[in-house]
Amino acid sequence: MAAPGKVAAFRLPPLPTVGEIIKLFRLKALKQLSQNFLLDLRLTDKIVKQAGELKNAHVCEVGPGPGGITRSILSAGVEQLLLIEKDARFIPGLQMLSEAAPGKVRIVHGDILTYKMEKAFPKHLKKNWEDEPPDIHIIGNLPFSVSTPLIIKWLENVSKQDGPFIYGRTQMTLTFQKEVGERLTANPGSNQRSRLSIMAQHLCTVENCFVIPGQAFVPKPEVDVAVVHFTPLVQPKIQQPFELVEKVVRSVFQFRRKYCFRGIETLFPENGRLKRTEQLMMTADVDPTLRPFQLSMSQFKKLCNAYRKMCDEDPSLFVFDYREELRQKKTTGNLLGSTGQPEQTEEENQL
Repeated sequence: MAAPGKVAAFRLPPLPTVGEIIKLFRLKALKQLSQNFLLDLRLTDKIVKQAGELKNAHVCEVGPGPGGITRSILSAGVEQLLLIEKDARFIPGLQMLSEAAPGKVRIVHGDILTYKMEKAFPKHLKKNWEDEPPDIHIIGNLPFSVSTPLIIKWLENVSKQDGPFIYGRTQMTLTFQKEVGERLTANPGSNQRSRLSIMAQHLCTVENCFVIPGQAFVPKPEVDVAVVHFTPLVQPKIQQPFELVEKVVRSVFQFRRKYCFRGIETLFPENGRLKRTEQLMMTADVDPTLRPFQLSMSQFKKLCNAYRKMCDEDPSLFVFDYREELRQKKTTGNLLGSTGQPEQTEEENQL
């Protein structure tokens, strides 16, 4: 019995195990959806613990599947749990959990990539961006096929303070392939440093919490899995529009083994390319012989600021598409060439 004045901790009633749920509803992980089930509740508890204090919090779980992490979230004493599940086969098992936690669970059969998160939580939970993060968390054991496009989409939402971040600096605890987790947190000079490193770290504090061995999942994936925690920053490290930062960073990393000068060139049309590239590098005061993975966040900031200044002076620069220029050159070559098949350039091979 709870002590006077204290609310008893929430406990789920006795339920079939996750493994029994899988057998009961004849659930099978689909390879084409990159599904892997985590049955060990000690590991699901550990994932949920990385999210921080969840007592009386509002949580959105992405892709709950058979409900292993779902149980751990409910056991943490959340106020409300929103489950977004694309695969209809899992809905009956999740409804069983919902019935075991009356009034706490809302199930949405839908795709997280298209679900409107702006209305996912009560309005009274909203906080100013400068305040502490709201009592809202996103947690998910993401299928590998959706994890990278989803985090890019959410990082854009962070930049624009919309989607799930309309409520403030909503925290996220998500799983990725180990290699993707390493890219998200990689420092300058690391071989794993990539576009993902810059896009994540300029907008969020990113922490690679721990690694789950592949054999803990059913079926066993070929890779280990990283649990990564994101807290949006009050002030982004690069204060430019998301699309501009993404374009500069993507261009730089197009030729990751070459000098950064080579990637920066692809921001400009062929006519005047060398001159403009030199102008940008000089304005940003960045050594053109550094490799992309060697560049610091401060250097990316300078490159983005210098490129923004050039785009303000010539708005046609921002809409320039290097790949489209290559395609047009190839088409022209096909029309003019006697063989009909011009030799493929190094740029086309790499792109």
